[in-house]
Amino acid sequence: MANIDTTYLEHCIATLVRAFNFYNRVEKNSIESDMYRCSCLKQFEIILEQSGKLTRKSLKPYFHSSKEVDKLYFKDIFRHCVLRSMMTLEECERWLQYSNICNDSDDSQETANYAETWT
Repeated sequence: MANIDTTYLEHCIATLVRAFNFYNRVEKNSIESDMYRCSCLKQFEIILEQSGKLTRKSLKPYFHSSKEVDKLYFKDIFRHCVLRSMMTLEECERWLQYSNICNDSDDSQETANYAETWT
């Protein structure tokens, strides 16, 4: 299996952790609180997207062609990881639940509340 460069993903995770730490230090309902909450949400969405891309790359050896992997819908990527024991069912459900909240919600507070449960 080819090595997958996770440098950018690791940077995004470190950024999220730092933004979340700042978010917890500032006064709630302040401009700073909103800034750090938005930063956390954006980083979390980037992490979700990057995780999907990297996971798609790690699945390629299990398919007869790269094009077949590229045809997978985002959620199917994580389901195939469970089938190949690359993640647990609970981990997969967690990713899918967050993805659903991001896609179905116009309320950034709902998304933020869910994202906070990941820490």
